[in-house]
Amino acid sequence: MKILFDQATPVPNRGFPRGHLVRTAAQQGWDKLRNGDLLSVAEQDNFDLILTTDRNMGYQQILKDRKIAIVVIDVQQWPKLRPHVQAVVDAINAAMPGSYTEVRIALTK
Repeated sequence: MKILFDQATPVPNRGFPRGHLVRTAAQQGWDKLRNGDLLSVAEQDNFDLILTTDRNMGYQQILKDRKIAIVVIDVQQWPKLRPHVQAVVDAINAAMPGSYTEVRIALTK
């Protein structure tokens, strides 16, 4: 699977979806693109999935005809995400073309 990490997605998470090609929006030169344009460019470049922290993507974008899977995590800080990385990996592995999944990380104060 070809996975794109959106701009605010914690980069250390990159090594955990094993067996997949993972690139960041910055590596692709797409770090300045807005969500709709980013989704379109990623689909054109045959990305299968985008991992993002933008919880508004499902409301701001028309996702009905998208072929790229979207996985949204609600944590941007790696130290807070690290104990829950398996939930993210599970969501990535379960994603189907055009699916939208939110991974909620219950944080304690």
